Amino acid sequence: MLPVRVRFAPSPTGPFHIGGARSALFNWLYARRYGGVFIVRIEDTDLERSSRESEENILAALRWLGLDWDEGVEVGGPNGPYRQTERLELYQRCAEQLLRQKDAYRCYCTEAELAAEREALLARGALSGYSGRCRDLSPEDCARLEAEGRKPAIRFRVPDQDAIVVRDLVRGEVSFDCSDIGDFIILKSDGIPTYNFAVVVDDHSMSVSHVIRAEEHLSNTPRQILLFNALGWETPQFAHVSLILGKDRSKMSKRHGATAIEQYQEKGYLPEALVNFLALLGWSTGGEEEVFSLDELIQQFSLERVSKSPAIFDLDKLNWLNGHYIRQAPIEYITDLSIPFLEKAGYLTTPLAPERYEWLKEVVALVRKYLVCLEDLKDHVGIYFSEKVEILEDEAGEALAGSHVPALFAALERLVRDCPALSADAAKALLKAAGKEAGVKGKQIFIPVRAALTGSIEGPDLDKIMAILGKEKVAGRLAGALARDSS
Repeated sequence: MLPVRVRFAPSPTGPFHIGGARSALFNWLYARRYGGVFIVRIEDTDLERSSRESEENILAALRWLGLDWDEGVEVGGPNGPYRQTERLELYQRCAEQLLRQKDAYRCYCTEAELAAEREALLARGALSGYSGRCRDLSPEDCARLEAEGRKPAIRFRVPDQDAIVVRDLVRGEVSFDCSDIGDFIILKSDGIPTYNFAVVVDDHSMSVSHVIRAEEHLSNTPRQILLFNALGWETPQFAHVSLILGKDRSKMSKRHGATAIEQYQEKGYLPEALVNFLALLGWSTGGEEEVFSLDELIQQFSLERVSKSPAIFDLDKLNWLNGHYIRQAPIEYITDLSIPFLEKAGYLTTPLAPERYEWLKEVVALVRKYLVCLEDLKDHVGIYFSEKVEILEDEAGEALAGSHVPALFAALERLVRDCPALSADAAKALLKAAGKEAGVKGKQIFIPVRAALTGSIEGPDLDKIMAILGKEKVAGRLAGALARDSS
């Protein structure tokens, strides 16, 4: 087996899409599985839409996902530069080689002429490919057209053959009729290469062994194979990964969930969960297991287990995975990730004193089982930061109206103020003792006390809530509930 060299080559024309992230991950996993090289290069020849801001968005998302690269932008390497706009001389040299070989020719057709030709072909019910009108221009014809001020593009001369067969590692053999392709532009009149030409030159010059990319690029592959052959270069192995569809089996869009990686980052999805989820979009081990660490994915990933069928983007599964990772991760890690979300919600200002950080760990540990993503923290932590309690449910108000409640709260308030330290174990003992004084037990204790302290009759363990709130807040909220009852 040849050394594995794979690449991820995004166009920096907008936020990093979930489909691009899946392609990057599959390439990265394949490189790491076989001890190969993962290259990141930037296809920025769409001059109007490409931007360094979008490039940085993509690179930042790759770093956030944990997908490091061995060659490419920012890290360098022996085959740079790694931005296509910095490689224009190389494309020009390769185009000139094809011209010398008569495998390409200069095309002087204007956009208006090409548009009129397409309309005429469509009116006749024919395919709208290029007619080849500039295929056999003489040197005199070229000189005359250039004297008119026309700047030529360079077209590839598609050979006269029946079919091109793509031997795809995912899809098997796929045949394309050469007559449907038509001579295509490889270098535009401004010297900018087209996608199919630049990607071939780049893949060869960077010794790419496997091209792993989305199924939508399968139709480009015959043109690329023709270019590899004409330039006398070895063709890499291709693997086209299935499209990502929504649960309704339509093309992935915003109605199926966020489409950009940064949106998931901003909501507080964990990179480990998103990587796990992306890996399952079109790949599986063949078993029932769905939770994989990055090391486990590396050990098990193979193109043989990549499915031909469309991958279904199931937001419910992603939410389940993210909740699982939030619950299983070290509490320090989740606490550190939580701080920006709590700052944004107005609950925290940093830096935190060591005692405050330890207290915050207890809060996060208590509520994390309720979280889908870290953005949900704001809906679960207010009672620990606020001075006042808002009664959230009718049932909580009813629980506070019980005839036994004043005696229970008075006893519990006194016991809390008298205790040396309000740990969870101490809170359990105090609740039991207060209930004994008031002549009640079980739900008659826990439900009204929970309602007074949190405004709800449901939530985490009451003894842990009391320990986190501390003596002053617990006593104060009990006293406040008694005051409301007497007013």
